Amino acid sequence: MDFQHNKFDAPCASIEEQSSVTSHTIQVHGQTLAYKSTAGTLTIRDEDGKAHASLFYVGYTLDNPKSGPDHRPVTFLYNGGPSVPSIGLHLGSFGPIRLSATSPDGRDEVFVLGPNEETLLDKTDLVFIDAIGTGYSRALGNTDPKTFWGVDQDADAFARAINRYIVLNGRANSPKFLFGISYGATRSAAVAYNLRRRSINLKGVVLLSSWLNPAASEPGFDLSYAQYVPSYAAAAWFHNKVSRKQADQAAFLDEVRGWAAGPYVAALFKGDSIAQREFEEIAEQMSAYIGLSVDYIKNAKLRVKREPFRRELLRDRGRTIGYYDSRCLGQEEDAAGESPSYDASTSVASAAFVGLAEKYITGQLKYETGLEYRFSDYVKIWQAWDFRHTIINPDHHDLMTQCGRKANVAPVYRDLAQTMRENPHMKVLSLNGLYDLCTPFLATEYDLNHMFLDPPIKANLSVQHYQWGHTMLWADSTALKQMRADLGRFYEMAAPQ
Repeated sequence: MDFQHNKFDAPCASIEEQSSVTSHTIQVHGQTLAYKSTAGTLTIRDEDGKAHASLFYVGYTLDNPKSGPDHRPVTFLYNGGPSVPSIGLHLGSFGPIRLSATSPDGRDEVFVLGPNEETLLDKTDLVFIDAIGTGYSRALGNTDPKTFWGVDQDADAFARAINRYIVLNGRANSPKFLFGISYGATRSAAVAYNLRRRSINLKGVVLLSSWLNPAASEPGFDLSYAQYVPSYAAAAWFHNKVSRKQADQAAFLDEVRGWAAGPYVAALFKGDSIAQREFEEIAEQMSAYIGLSVDYIKNAKLRVKREPFRRELLRDRGRTIGYYDSRCLGQEEDAAGESPSYDASTSVASAAFVGLAEKYITGQLKYETGLEYRFSDYVKIWQAWDFRHTIINPDHHDLMTQCGRKANVAPVYRDLAQTMRENPHMKVLSLNGLYDLCTPFLATEYDLNHMFLDPPIKANLSVQHYQWGHTMLWADSTALKQMRADLGRFYEMAAPQ
């Protein structure tokens, strides 16, 4: 393999597309599936035809599908970050091989890589793609990797890679789907519209743990405090920090939703003009919902931030709760401090994925490369990320560039809404964890309810909630089974075979 070197990355990937194809079988719910795995690269080019990036992917395609290879659904999947490769989703969810923990919470540091009966391979071919600068995906030649580190730049690169895969593998007639988690859901909203501009229509988009409006978390936006309250309440319920007079958790959370979107938002809107009596009443009710003391909530001016909540909820027990999954427990060297020093829900799993990713790809899939598999370069990529976004201007029916950074990534859900209007047969499924403190479920619901879709098109949008966190499918087989069943119905509805 001919490797290049450049001033940004030594060595970098080859311009020539590589692939390693292996054959496998798996038992899925009583049937034997024969399939091929392809570990390879997709070379994308700029407007002048110059090759400027190589994206690594692992594709799983069913042998001899009943619908024929040309009409077999194909799904393009990726993680978020925006600085992590697809390996967590790839080996932790619906691929034919899955990394699973041997204990319910994954804290015993023992993981097994083996056949995944909950794979979606019986419903769709699967193509897991690594973002540029992660996994084995690299910028080519002297192209600066930062060229691709931005909302629009990243979406364009993925759209080009998906288009390249379609052309390379003769999948023009295949029903096509996107599946993104966290920032990957942000990416999906932009990629869906980008593909539409390239005359590539999708059958469906799956948003897992969506992050569609990062601007809402900027300082000074009171709405974000309200969007976190139901997720705080779910954590407090799980850890028995609130009264369970109402035995049904779903009914309890519905009540919290209504309060957070009504009296609580109205109180926050008043700022310093709020009457003392109302201030007291809101603090007391909030305490009953989220498990923190009335005095703490008063001292926080009714605005409880996420990291202090993770530290405060179980302070009396000497424990902190997880960021990605609030069911997970951590501990600190003392009971003081405002924020946890680490996230108990990811500290063990990350090392397992890093260790097994390269072994699986280069071993079982026989992919040869001299590159290092980059699991994450969070600080480097995050700090360089360009959050500016070119969006649709509904008033002028043209494009309008939003200047700035994070505050202007918010309209990505408008891209998704516009794609749904232009492609009224496309289905969208949003999957959300009740214990996710990274992307709270009420924030997702808020964004999806503000796409202003006509009823026939809004009927194509569905939302499901699960007893899990953000990226914890590897540790939660029950949630995985439930989600897999919902996804099976989604694929059957969006692309009947």
